[in-house]
Amino acid sequence: MSNKIKESNITDSAVTTSKIADNAITSDKIAPGAVVAADVGDGTITTAKIADANVTTAKIADANVTTAKIAADAIDGTKIADDAIDSEHITDGSVDNVHLAGSIANDKLTNSSITINGTSIALGASGDIVAGTDWQSVVVADGSTTTTAVAGEGYFIDTTSATHTITLPASPSVGDTVVIVDVSNTANTNNITVGRNGSNIEGSAADDTISAFGANRNYVYSGATYGWVTVNEDGVDAAYIAATGGTVTTSGNDKIHTFTSSGCFVVSCAGNDAGSSTVNYLVIAGGGSGGTTNSGGGGAGGYRTNYPSPSSTGLEITATTYPVTVGGGGAGIATDTRNIGNRGSASVFSTITSTGGGGGGGNCSSAAPTNGPGGAGGGGGGGSSPAWPGGTGNTPPVSPPQGNDGGTGQGPPAFAGGGGGGASTVGGNATTSSAGNGGTGSPNAISGTATTYSGGGGGGTRDGFTAGTGGSGGGGAGRNTYTPGDPGGTNTGGGGGGGGFTCAGQGEGSSGAGGSGIVIIRYQYQ
Repeated sequence: MSNKIKESNITDSAVTTSKIADNAITSDKIAPGAVVAADVGDGTITTAKIADANVTTAKIADANVTTAKIAADAIDGTKIADDAIDSEHITDGSVDNVHLAGSIANDKLTNSSITINGTSIALGASGDIVAGTDWQSVVVADGSTTTTAVAGEGYFIDTTSATHTITLPASPSVGDTVVIVDVSNTANTNNITVGRNGSNIEGSAADDTISAFGANRNYVYSGATYGWVTVNEDGVDAAYIAATGGTVTTSGNDKIHTFTSSGCFVVSCAGNDAGSSTVNYLVIAGGGSGGTTNSGGGGAGGYRTNYPSPSSTGLEITATTYPVTVGGGGAGIATDTRNIGNRGSASVFSTITSTGGGGGGGNCSSAAPTNGPGGAGGGGGGGSSPAWPGGTGNTPPVSPPQGNDGGTGQGPPAFAGGGGGGASTVGGNATTSSAGNGGTGSPNAISGTATTYSGGGGGGTRDGFTAGTGGSGGGGAGRNTYTPGDPGGTNTGGGGGGGGFTCAGQGEGSSGAGGSGIVIIRYQYQ
């Protein structure tokens, strides 16, 4: 008789875990669905009781094994057949950190990398990713080197000395950004060219130009149709002075308004710092006339200018009407008066006033040459006994000086007058053999052509002695005969020449009139 125990001979719960040898129960000993949750005591199934991989999904009725039936950590990877447990066998929230051995590898995740500013990096890897704009060192433009931009970077461009080209990235992705900053505030004069590199810019197949003062452009790639678009456009577009008045000419990007007589400079647009907002000027007053009869030359008209000058020291203007006064030259003196010459008239533009030149000293021993002081040039002293000193230049005083002193006259035997002071030098002193030459004027190219202004008039003397020459810049020559001294040049501010004297009874010479002044205004208009 075989030794068999029938199922009918085993009472419920008679077989406990202590009665079952380790690994005695294998999957072929258990009928499918024979073990249900009611037959298993809480915590009675341990890993020691389960042969490796013997429990499969076919042996477990749905929902019959609960967490209460399984001892802690009883089931590990060796007890579970591959693919035996899928998502339908795991209740929500039942897998927590305690039941995860080690960690989940990055390559088991659906998304195994992250992308920041267009740069992708795998989870767990290391690298440099800049959050926000990655600013680069200042690029100093040299006019030939090109910068190739990288998405996510910002560029400071210094165009103080030259223009520059920066090329946008090739094959950009939507959302790529490039920031360009005119760090030197000079893009309005030296432009920055933005190369499209095959992509549209603002929907156009053309390069972009940054020409605004202090521009800050943020280019963002939007896709093939519109390409790179600017989401901000800081900076000031250039505005230029616009005005009328006088005779208008141009020289390159500058307009020049020349006033040979009084008028108005009418400003309709005052411009801005990105374009132009200041003007250069040349303000020349009328020259003084020479004296009569062995007399001093007339002083040159006051000379005041800021040309050439950088825009930072130009004369700031507003949109208004500026009266312009062009001073006339001092009138010549008739013969047989032995009087001092007449002062020239002032020229005025805005806050700038140039004083008229002083009149030349006359041949008169009983009266001091009270009209001698003047703007650019004091009148030359008259030839008399005693001889008179020249008038004081730069009166009233300004800086830089608007003129120089006149030369001193001489008594016997020449009875010669001193030269009138000029813009650059003093009038020459008379000697026993000759009258003084007029002081030299100053050259200026504000009109587009270098021209010398404000020369002093030459002194006059008697026959047999040498008359003074007029200073460069419109100064009139003096005379050593009874003929009148030469007048100062028109619109130069030159002083008039002193009158001469002829002993042979031909009489005394009248003086030369002073030359009229001029006002010239120049500014950038484009």
